[in-house]
Amino acid sequence: MFVTKILATKSNQGVLTIGPEASIADAVAELGARKIGALVVSADGRRAQGILSERDIVREMAKTGGDVLSQTVASLMTRDLQTCAPGDRSDAVLERMTTGRFRHMPVEEDGLLVGLISLGDVVKARLSEVSMEKDALEAMISGH
Repeated sequence: MFVTKILATKSNQGVLTIGPEASIADAVAELGARKIGALVVSADGRRAQGILSERDIVREMAKTGGDVLSQTVASLMTRDLQTCAPGDRSDAVLERMTTGRFRHMPVEEDGLLVGLISLGDVVKARLSEVSMEKDALEAMISGH
């Protein structure tokens, strides 16, 4: 299965982004309101500069306490951004996410954001794919 098919199963609300100058308090409010685990950081909403996850915030909060809320998104975001393309295979993306120990990956085409997929999205797609393969094999074995 390809990333483009995973994106097609998601609601089409676009990629949720936050500006690098926004406060962590603003990011926390957005994450909570949308019930999501990460925001792509982008000044223009089209080009990713980084990603900010709830894990990033919690790690910093463990160090500095509530003072983290006044910091900027740019100060905490992951800058070494791992991205994928719509034509990438889900098994390759799953391996990269698992090896890198991250749960969200922006999808880019020609340097522009076209989506964001989560580890859960990829696992769900892979389980669906395995289930279809199982059904096909059972049908072949039973002669149907």
